Amino acid sequence: MARVWLTPGDGKVEVNGKTLVDYFGREILKMVVEQPLEVTKTVGKYDVYATVKGGGLTGQAGAIRLGIARALKALDEEFRSVLRDKGLLTRDPREKERKKYGLYGRRRSFQFSKR
Repeated sequence: MARVWLTPGDGKVEVNGKTLVDYFGREILKMVVEQPLEVTKTVGKYDVYATVKGGGLTGQAGAIRLGIARALKALDEEFRSVLRDKGLLTRDPREKERKKYGLYGRRRSFQFSKR
């Protein structure tokens, strides 16, 4: 779950009170978070403040990306078509598969032994 606030500024990105570089160590995750700003050519025009919890770092980066895209769309409706074409307004529908009864996990069964 992510909450994102955009304010006019100089392009600072802060996640859970830390800078983007400190929170996400991998370069690809930083690129994912900044993707909506690059697509709409608004890099350096807005400061981004985000709080995020749950999931892993990749899922958190994706949630922040969706939040930034939705916030940009709310600011200017002309960004909608650009963000939609790049697939940035679509939520990732994948969720954890539930554990099934009689099994150890979602699919793992007991070890088969003939004797």
